[in-house]
Amino acid sequence: MVPCDAGCPRSMSTSWGTSRRQSATAFKVVGHEKLYPSPRHPTSHRVDLPSTQMEAVLDFDSRTDSGTPLSVTIDAGTIEGTHNAGVAHFLGIPYAAAPVGPHRFRPPAPVEPWSGTRSAHDFGPTAPKGAYPPYARDLLPEVTIDGDEWLNLNVWTPAEAFNLGAGLLPVMVWIHGGSFTNGSGSVAGYDGTSFARDGVVTVTINYRLGAEGSLIAPGISPNLGLQDQVAALTWVRENIHVFGGDPARVTIAGESAGAMSVGALLIMPSARGLFSAAILQSGAVANFHPIADARRTAERLSSHLGVTATRETLASVTPAGVVIAAGKVSGEVFSKPDPAIWGHIAALGLPFAPVLDGEILPLDALEALRTGPTVPVLLGTTRDEERLFLVPTGAAASVTEEALPQVAARYGLSPAGVTVYRNSHPDLSPGEVLAAIGTDYRFRLRALAAVSAMTDTTQRASGSAAPVWVYRFDGLSGKANNGLGSCHATEIPFVFDTVSDLQAPLIGRNPSPKITAVMHGSWVQFIANHTLDWTPWTAESKSVALLSDHIEVVQNPGGAELLAWEG
Repeated sequence: MVPCDAGCPRSMSTSWGTSRRQSATAFKVVGHEKLYPSPRHPTSHRVDLPSTQMEAVLDFDSRTDSGTPLSVTIDAGTIEGTHNAGVAHFLGIPYAAAPVGPHRFRPPAPVEPWSGTRSAHDFGPTAPKGAYPPYARDLLPEVTIDGDEWLNLNVWTPAEAFNLGAGLLPVMVWIHGGSFTNGSGSVAGYDGTSFARDGVVTVTINYRLGAEGSLIAPGISPNLGLQDQVAALTWVRENIHVFGGDPARVTIAGESAGAMSVGALLIMPSARGLFSAAILQSGAVANFHPIADARRTAERLSSHLGVTATRETLASVTPAGVVIAAGKVSGEVFSKPDPAIWGHIAALGLPFAPVLDGEILPLDALEALRTGPTVPVLLGTTRDEERLFLVPTGAAASVTEEALPQVAARYGLSPAGVTVYRNSHPDLSPGEVLAAIGTDYRFRLRALAAVSAMTDTTQRASGSAAPVWVYRFDGLSGKANNGLGSCHATEIPFVFDTVSDLQAPLIGRNPSPKITAVMHGSWVQFIANHTLDWTPWTAESKSVALLSDHIEVVQNPGGAELLAWEG
């Protein structure tokens, strides 16, 4: 099915695979620009609209309609959501059949249509998952909701979208992180209210995690979690016009494992045409597993379960049982990350992750980025990624100056390279220097490898390369949050404009609202217009925007440290 334009019907019947906080919000459309004034930030965000909406002026007072039920019809039936403060939300919508029973360890299957009206007031079940390590549980609050319909999604949209007509507004589909073993689209920090308030129809999704999502074994189609994400994007293409979203203006976005997922979708043949731009936060395609290493994970999992690694035997184990066994495999990788045992997995510490199987994912991810179709990309990392894993555990505090070279050798950095980092960061403690080394090794180097592939000179010469904007999040100092600084995941509350006391353990209390203005505003601009105010990356410019309470564009920050890895 081709994407719809503004003339699409309010509902469609399709076959599977063919296809907060303000008391009143004023909307005004003038010419091609629709301005959604933010009550918290002085700068309005611009969302382009087609010329059919020129000269239209709509005023909507949400004070009179807060909590009003709203019903819409999608391809599987009618759903009822709610409207509050100018934003409508529809939660827990199934985009594929429950992956249990005959659908266990199989590709996503179509949802059975329902009669009557289905409630979409509450989040749906979360995929079976383990718990974060104790040190991370306050920093990364989780949500667990029981039930079998794990494959569900949530939609936030401006209430005015229903007056404007179908298929007008840009769309963001958010893919959550969590090491491919944790997380869900119902985490409070991913609330789409602010994006919807600013004219972006926002979708968050659940997908299969752990062994259910990435196991390689006879009878199991590879990369089921990624196949779930394609199914969710197919649902968006076929249904998002009903919520006012434009299926031809979909930006996929994610952080950590979610960013790795976005990287996978960029090169998956089955995902082509389902999105028009991509945002990768702290994750890169260079982290995927060779199929031989994925088989090692399957062998260890089946050993813990006491069964052979086939679809039939694994499907006979309860999802909870598989999660427990997967946790044991992860524990083995963390306690003894020996490449002789785990191969590529040892360096990354992710036994469950996308697999370069040659069917769903190409065998060479970076080459696929160089030669495949391209879309505009926003890609970045945080300045202090690795502090999330070293500071709360006490590992950073235990590193001495004398031990630093030996500990850094685990990342593969030479003593001469350690000297480069120490000279570049004379005011940091040894543990903080180690965190800078780990940040580059596990995040920045891999991100820049993807940037290099996407901006390959061959592509640029042929005119097929799309622009790539690169950023680094520098918004927080270690004084704000007990030494974490701008560590992994700290940018998310600012991107979603969901800063609250709930995130205080991670980002500290009362961070500057200007950080939100920069982060959220930049994301809205990119999603709406597929462009940004700073210069895209090229091999010559190496432009990187340092994002905090302002935007500073620099050339190749930390270049000396990056060169140290080449030695």
